[in-house]
Amino acid sequence: MTAPSPAPRAAPAALEVNNIEVVYDHVVLVLKGVSLSVPEGSIVALLGANGAGKTTTLKAISNLLHAERGEVTKGSITFYGEEVHKLSPNELVRRGCIQVMEGRHCFAHLTVEENLLTGAFTRKDGRAAIQRDLEMVYGYFPRLKERRKSLAGYTSGGEQQMCAIGRALMARPRLILLDEPSMGLAPQLVEEIFEIVERLNKEERVTFLVAEQNTNMALRHASYGYILENGRVVLDGEAASLRDNEDVKEFYLGLSGSGRKSFRDIKSYKRRKRWL
Repeated sequence: MTAPSPAPRAAPAALEVNNIEVVYDHVVLVLKGVSLSVPEGSIVALLGANGAGKTTTLKAISNLLHAERGEVTKGSITFYGEEVHKLSPNELVRRGCIQVMEGRHCFAHLTVEENLLTGAFTRKDGRAAIQRDLEMVYGYFPRLKERRKSLAGYTSGGEQQMCAIGRALMARPRLILLDEPSMGLAPQLVEEIFEIVERLNKEERVTFLVAEQNTNMALRHASYGYILENGRVVLDGEAASLRDNEDVKEFYLGLSGSGRKSFRDIKSYKRRKRWL
């Protein structure tokens, strides 16, 4: 009689956010007990409307709150088992947690290639390794290779978003915090960028936490999702189950069992949402 096969082991958590609260100016409570987990090698979506707390959550993880007079006042944040919410941002970058900021931040006066190389400033593995990774980035973003000598400030919005993601890749990240990659971009470009994110996840084993208002696009490419409202996680689950959830369809995808809803139909949603 053969022994039963061992159960498959769950992927270890790259990131654990445990019941954090964030306060700005010692007064304004923005996040209220937010908890989430990002397994290694996964794409996790952080969803919600503008102002729900998505960007604040990412900045809490990457330790960028102090620049805006914010701080984590409760809870803990661990990156591969190590508490990191008291580390400086550059120390966290050296550990492999990189944030791609909302708004396609590039150094406008530098060329595309110079922007990419700034992402490697913490590395100490030599020029040859950096050059290999630069070619790897150009492999995923061939448009950047075509524009490598152009000033980043004169490239398109889509090219700047690709440049920002490519710069993060040059730091050899274990986890990328990607904030609103679809903002201000044409649907075709949004689709292209999300497909590249999925390839990077599968081929380079980069873990992603993606904050996104485009719920439909994010849930097509993520494995798990969290929905934030007013600084709280109000719903979470496997991406497929969230796509099929009637509340999510109605209030975030604009759909219901009877098809697309009009604004007049959904403007009273706060009175009817089952999770409130």
